[in-house]
Amino acid sequence: MSENIASRVGRLISGTANMVVDAVENAAPEMVMEEAIREVDRAIDDVRAELGKVISRQHMATRRLAEENSKHGDLTDKIQIALGENREDLAETAVSQILDIEAQIPVLEGTITETKEAQTELEGYITALQGRKREMKEELSQFRSSNDAYAGSDSSGTQGEDAVNSSGSVERNVEKAEEAFERALEGAGGVGGSASAPGKMDAAKRAELDDLARQNRIKERLEAFKSKDT
Repeated sequence: MSENIASRVGRLISGTANMVVDAVENAAPEMVMEEAIREVDRAIDDVRAELGKVISRQHMATRRLAEENSKHGDLTDKIQIALGENREDLAETAVSQILDIEAQIPVLEGTITETKEAQTELEGYITALQGRKREMKEELSQFRSSNDAYAGSDSSGTQGEDAVNSSGSVERNVEKAEEAFERALEGAGGVGGSASAPGKMDAAKRAELDDLARQNRIKERLEAFKSKDT
């Protein structure tokens, strides 16, 4: 799971209307609050997209695990048949394939566990964001209601001026709202750093060593199958 999503959701959930409005400066407070709600909507969309990817990985890993387990059982039966026919060469090939399968199974199982945990976490994020959005809409409604109490007395002298000014400034006010909201969300700095390059080893020797170790595992497993027949 992306740490950026977790941090972003945390900031959105922990933020308050006052915090957002305090960061407004010269932007219209109502626009900033509306932008905050839009940001929650964008976050929900992003979390849903991530959730879709997680579920897709889970399905793929589950399908692959079933396939590998099936192949493992099939190869085990074939090894017994090959040994019964004194075809040790065929049995050895099958053992090699079994080792490859057994190396993948724990990784697939780990992926399934990891994606299930991530799915639960992401679904919780969506629920929390949806709840926060409802709260923010209520806060916006209360803000508008409180302003309505003062709007009536000033409306007669300012309506014409507002009509002229709003057409030219609304775009800039939206920009200010977005900028102010971004500043209100800032708090945690980015995490930098780079992974150090691993120590290099002669590729040919490493490959030879890996091959020797693998051949040894194959022989050990083949002897184990032979011992079952005796």
